[in-house]
Amino acid sequence: MELMSSKRGLAAQRCDIFCNVVDNFGDIGVSWRLARQLAAEYGYCVRLWVDDLPSLSRLCNAVDASLAEQCQRGVEICRWRGDFSKMRPAGLVIEAFGCALPESYIDAMAELVPQPVWINLEYLSAEAWIQGCHGLPSPHPRLPLTKYYFFPGFTEQTGGLLLERDLLQRRDVFQRDAALQQAFWQSVGIAMPAEGRLKISLFGYENAALFGLLQAWAEGAHPVLCLVPEGRILPQIGQYFGDDAPCVGKTYIRGDLQVRVLPFVEQERYDELLWACDVNFVRGEDSFVRAQWAGKPLVWQIYPQHDAVHWEKLQAFGSLYNSQLSAHAAESVQALWRAWNMEHGAGQAWPAFAAACAELQSHAQRWSRQLADNNLALNLLDFSRKIGRMRAFEIEGQ
Repeated sequence: MELMSSKRGLAAQRCDIFCNVVDNFGDIGVSWRLARQLAAEYGYCVRLWVDDLPSLSRLCNAVDASLAEQCQRGVEICRWRGDFSKMRPAGLVIEAFGCALPESYIDAMAELVPQPVWINLEYLSAEAWIQGCHGLPSPHPRLPLTKYYFFPGFTEQTGGLLLERDLLQRRDVFQRDAALQQAFWQSVGIAMPAEGRLKISLFGYENAALFGLLQAWAEGAHPVLCLVPEGRILPQIGQYFGDDAPCVGKTYIRGDLQVRVLPFVEQERYDELLWACDVNFVRGEDSFVRAQWAGKPLVWQIYPQHDAVHWEKLQAFGSLYNSQLSAHAAESVQALWRAWNMEHGAGQAWPAFAAACAELQSHAQRWSRQLADNNLALNLLDFSRKIGRMRAFEIEGQ
């Protein structure tokens, strides 16, 4: 590790990202994806500080959770430890989701001239108020430091979404190439699904509405293949099929429904799963964004919050997403999303959603193209460089 050797000067193109894993894989999923993109596409030397390495190792199998320091995918991965007093901060410091930087690290930032650009990468929301808060400064109460709030979002007045340079191109190639699709299905132990079978990925939290949804698929007008990555919803899958020990590799059949349990996959493989399916049920933030890049109809299970503010976030996104749909299709999306998140009535809402899937497919493709010009990583770097130039100008004028 590089120690602070001087109170003046920062190493060029260095970035420290701090991530406190709060719930499952959302926080670390976004942080890991951003770290890899900054390193691979923009040439930054990135250190990712994580307090829960086992969670990261699920997203990248090469990560050894027992190591305090290692390098994977061009990113230096470090276990978040207590004392940073001798650590030299990077020129760009990203505090993911208000995780609160170590006080000793903050003190070290204050000693540098020019000071690092300090950004709090906020949670994603479609609410209108974030457009007014995006980029706002927050002075430190006791030190001559300023933190800036950076909000991901869906409009040009926000920081945009994480999108790798070639992602949509790779998606389009995959979705046009039958051989690539066949290789994917073989990799998960399934023969190429027959034409006419609806392919659904189901990644979610525990949900009381699941049984009704599975029953609707089992009794529906079209055969359904449901792929369930290993996760918190798996025990309920087992309960529905009368299996006390559901596990990876098992296949269940009831009526016209076939369910296959997949292993928890790395981020790149999860993208392929989303591309290969016709409808994607996703949860939290990271999988929600990746489902939009997949260009397929989606159902979002938003992370529930005790004060119910998640409903405002869900409705705000729905207003944006559904604004270009016909009244019938928009209502089918709203009804299923509402039922899935209220954990009641998803089975009853499913037929109307399924009937609108052709329109929803076209809309999903347009939506992904519409969002693609607002790239979070690029916007974040442009913003940080602007702040850096302002500070350099202030120093020159002193």
